[in-house]
Amino acid sequence: MTDPRAPEVSRDVADRSFGELLGELSSDLSRLVRQEIALAKAETKEELSKAGQGAGMFGGAGVAGLLTLLFLSLALMFALANVMDVGWAALIVAVLWAVVGGVLFAVGRSRLRQATPPLQQTVETLKEDAQWAKRQTS
Repeated sequence: MTDPRAPEVSRDVADRSFGELLGELSSDLSRLVRQEIALAKAETKEELSKAGQGAGMFGGAGVAGLLTLLFLSLALMFALANVMDVGWAALIVAVLWAVVGGVLFAVGRSRLRQATPPLQQTVETLKEDAQWAKRQTS
């Protein structure tokens, strides 16, 4: 006898074969996985859109920074032109930028040289693992 308080689904389940229930479970699971994948795709697309917009903003900020630097350099050149010839003022500003570029280059090269063997510990560990594997096989 069935319990009158039992949900309709349990009476429904009792009347079906194991194969039918397994097929329905498989179908439901497959539908659930497809829905979860669709949701993940939609969320990823939205997040990538936001990331793209953010990257575009960084690009715009870089252009704005470059233009600011250019106009500040021109302002310095014209300020120096009040006390000397414009050609000499432009040369002084160019030399200042050459010095800044040289310092940045030297610091960057020094940092890259420090990072030359990037996976030194990993390489050593892999060599130890290879030696251990050789000992195990012999």
